[in-house]
Amino acid sequence: MEVIGGKWKTMMIFHLKDGALRSSELMRTLNGISNKMFTQTARELERDGIIRRHVYPVVPPKVEYELTGVGKSVIPIVLDIAQWGIEIANPQEHKI
Repeated sequence: MEVIGGKWKTMMIFHLKDGALRSSELMRTLNGISNKMFTQTARELERDGIIRRHVYPVVPPKVEYELTGVGKSVIPIVLDIAQWGIEIANPQEHKI
């Protein structure tokens, strides 16, 4: 749980499940995240081998994030958590 726990880590993994995103695109998908928290979360996930950061040598700098093999292996867990959240938010529509 230490590796993927917390609001932003699971959301970042979820949004990278379909492929690499530029830094600005990924940040936009994480509605409400600050620059500082985005950078901290991305660094932690990169340190733990969940995501890979690729910096392209262009001006202005282009940075993309993508899931590693280990990160991809976490997707089923993240999707289960997302489904659980939907069911908890709408208990009349879903039986647990």
